Amino acid sequence: MSHILLIEDDELLGDGLRQYLASHSFSCTWLTSSHNVKQHWFKADLVVLDRQLDGCDSLKHLPYWLNLKALPVIILTAKVDVEQRIEGLMAGAKDYMTKPFAQDELLARIITHLRPIGSGQINYQSLMVDPSKRVVKQQTTEVNLKPKEFQLLLLLLQNQGRVFHREELLNKIWGYQAFPTTRTVDNHILRLRQQLPELNIETHRGIGYRLLEAKAK
Repeated sequence: MSHILLIEDDELLGDGLRQYLASHSFSCTWLTSSHNVKQHWFKADLVVLDRQLDGCDSLKHLPYWLNLKALPVIILTAKVDVEQRIEGLMAGAKDYMTKPFAQDELLARIITHLRPIGSGQINYQSLMVDPSKRVVKQQTTEVNLKPKEFQLLLLLLQNQGRVFHREELLNKIWGYQAFPTTRTVDNHILRLRQQLPELNIETHRGIGYRLLEAKAK
């Protein structure tokens, strides 16, 4: 059962959503402020976040929370301007819904964001990656990767032969511009190379990286 963290200070809306999600087989923790988010963030699979909390913009907290654990975040807000939606997405949210909204549409978006990136096993040389279980094995040995390392590995495996710009990788994996440089991408590529020597990741100087296609056996 997937666990939803709902952060909404409107008690009528929050209680209604909590009951609605429970009726569709989701467990749900409902908070009315940002004060105790950290302790619940780690247990969640997805977050539904009201943009206005505690009398201020909750987006100011979002990069910090996402650094604790990468989660899909759906923003709920009465702010409808394009610039405001862009702010939400650039802060790290995966989706953005304006109030009022249909509960059925929110449910559909939740299900979409919780859907595994890929359900089939991916093989590369002696590596085996199971996206749905987030398992990586090198021959018979399981390799423990951090969440961002796993996401980066999966993106490269699903796009073998394609050159990715560092900025594109930063946007696709981290989803927001929280880092002053793209050095964080370089560091994650380095760790993948160290932990998974069979990955043939090619560096394109001044551009980015490409995972060469696996050699035919």
